[in-house]
Amino acid sequence: MAARKTTKSNVSKEELMGHYREMLLIRRFEEKAGQLYGMGLIGGFCHLYIGQEAVVVGLEATTKEGDKRVTSYRDHGHMLACGMDPKGVMAELTGREGGYSGGKGGSMHMFSKEKHFYGGHGIVAAQVPIGAGLAFADKYKGNDNVTFAYFGDGAANQGQVYETYNMAELWMLPVVFVIENNQYAMGTSMKRSTKSPSLWERGAAYGIPGEAVDGMDVLKVKEAGEKAVAHCRAGNGPYILEINTYRYRGHSMSDPAKYRTRDEVQKMRDERDPIEGIRQMLLTGKHASEEDLKAIDKEIKGIVNEAAEFSKESPEPDPSELWTDIYATELPQEA
Repeated sequence: MAARKTTKSNVSKEELMGHYREMLLIRRFEEKAGQLYGMGLIGGFCHLYIGQEAVVVGLEATTKEGDKRVTSYRDHGHMLACGMDPKGVMAELTGREGGYSGGKGGSMHMFSKEKHFYGGHGIVAAQVPIGAGLAFADKYKGNDNVTFAYFGDGAANQGQVYETYNMAELWMLPVVFVIENNQYAMGTSMKRSTKSPSLWERGAAYGIPGEAVDGMDVLKVKEAGEKAVAHCRAGNGPYILEINTYRYRGHSMSDPAKYRTRDEVQKMRDERDPIEGIRQMLLTGKHASEEDLKAIDKEIKGIVNEAAEFSKESPEPDPSELWTDIYATELPQEA
């Protein structure tokens, strides 16, 4: 692969290496999740983040303690990027007791109050008003925390998104609306789902500023994220980032992705891969050698393999857990 042009010439070795490690962890974790799904160890739905790693890694680089994030069901990358333990994430994927939701949430529903991660959500766009609610709480408390509400190009056509835009701007809430535009809403391309030339510009009807971002370049994502976060922390209300990215795998593990050609996917891998872009920057800038990067890859694979083994060894939840964490109404006893 030919070296790509760098976004900035003054990026430190430490920053580049950090982005490389974090994106590689997400990539290798998702590859392993795909393997475990194929082995029948992960049940239900499983949506992989492979190809979109630069989005969460770039934006998490702009956060501080107290900032919050909420997203949809393609959520493993977001969890790892905000510092959640790969063991706990993988154990949840396999429905084990050691998972973040005690093995009862699976791939699509896990949370971490400690890391201010308020979930993957299975209902399309349901997380968007929740994100505004999280931002409202911070505004009410008078701090300068920011909430990142992630959703996709398909969810961008849902009505509750625009109700949330209106309320967020009306109340000047510190929320960054992140549209992860991976070009396909399940199997429907952008060209077939909307006449809008862009998605972020829809916010203009509510007075919300924003911009489109190259989501295959982690440095460009971080740069745009810094601008958005500064806007919110200054009390100027919400901001929209439409981050144009691409998923290499199907919508979920059960999707054969026949709505696009193999050549299209391969071209993106060859020319625009976010991890390969940083790798080339490290090599051409003489920040790291091939041996250094191979050592990092080996270390990351070790972390992921350890997480997989933990998930296999962790026991399944006790059957009594079926009756916990639920709402129930007691019926009056008959005389």
